[in-house]
Amino acid sequence: MALWFETKVRYDKMMENGAVKKVNEPYLVDALTFTEAEARIIEEMTPFISGEFSISAVKKTKISEIFFDETGDRYYMVKVSFITLDEKSGAEKKSTSMILVQGSDLEGALARFKEGMKGTMADFEIASIAETPLMDVYPLDLSGDKKSEGNGGE
Repeated sequence: MALWFETKVRYDKMMENGAVKKVNEPYLVDALTFTEAEARIIEEMTPFISGEFSISAVKKTKISEIFFDETGDRYYMVKVSFITLDEKSGAEKKSTSMILVQGSDLEGALARFKEGMKGTMADFEIASIAETPLMDVYPLDLSGDKKSEGNGGE
């Protein structure tokens, strides 16, 4: 299972009107430790940022899974409750998971989520779905091939 870290990168960004603005953008990185997450985001961002930049934050997330959609340019957080029956008491028990879904809009993200959950045997209900400020997601590439874009699919 992947361990996802949200990293924030602070740098001077050239805006569309030509002005330079200091921004603090969040990115998601698959890593084993905080140190590895910081090293990976520096490696991923260096080709795209001219000038100096710094990593202003690194924190663990509770994301259990990510459903990629190469046509999407936004990321949505889906809070899903899995419903199980307690065999002893017969009561329903809910366990919550956070799933990140890539999509071009809310409807597309919801459709991608449902497609990704098709094979799931457990009953579930969507507690919430909301757009995140994430700029990109960098999964771990075990093949050794360097991709020019972050998400690239799974």
